[in-house]
Amino acid sequence: MSHLDLLKVNVNEHTEKKNGLTYLSWAWAWAEALKADPTATFNVHTFARDQYTQLPYMDINGTGMVWVTVTIFNKPMTCFLPVMNHRNQPIQNPDAFQVNTAIMRCMTKALALHGLGLYIYAGEDLPEEGGEVVTSTPSPKPKAVVKAQPTTWDNSDASRKLFADGMIEYTATCTDVAGLNSYWKSNELQLDSLKVTHPPLYEEVLTRFKTLKQQLTKEEK
Repeated sequence: MSHLDLLKVNVNEHTEKKNGLTYLSWAWAWAEALKADPTATFNVHTFARDQYTQLPYMDINGTGMVWVTVTIFNKPMTCFLPVMNHRNQPIQNPDAFQVNTAIMRCMTKALALHGLGLYIYAGEDLPEEGGEVVTSTPSPKPKAVVKAQPTTWDNSDASRKLFADGMIEYTATCTDVAGLNSYWKSNELQLDSLKVTHPPLYEEVLTRFKTLKQQLTKEEK
């Protein structure tokens, strides 16, 4: 099995919708990852709070950003996610339960960077053609739900700055053009929303991604 095979897996029966967003069961997703690669691992990044304590999230002005790296087929992919409430707003001083929930969602999103359920983030109804799991014609109804995702965001300057900073922070861990493109694509709905509400922040993220893409392209030649 390969990343291309993961792109073809239909995950629709293992998702649920909350507040207009689609969530994939982390337990099922991880089980699928292990079926594809029994040596698959995921690592929760920790950050120093002081010289004695490590936190499983990055503290940003009192809110938290979790980071998870999933390695499948010997390829690591890193994803980050704010610790958010039921309205998808960053939480001040998150508790252990909220941090754990964000970590598992982040792990699932990192799996999407490997291909599993990526079509959900891309706004599609079904995975790529070519696998036996694709058995029906895409329906427009789920698309309407996914496209509404940006409107559920907290539109405050602090929330959007948190997202933009996280996107830029991710580039420090990116080692190839494919991974950079995949991460941009998986966050495209949020980026489109950022472009409308906070153009300067969007341009900052776009410039960083373009600069790094040119650098990585030269290195891969």
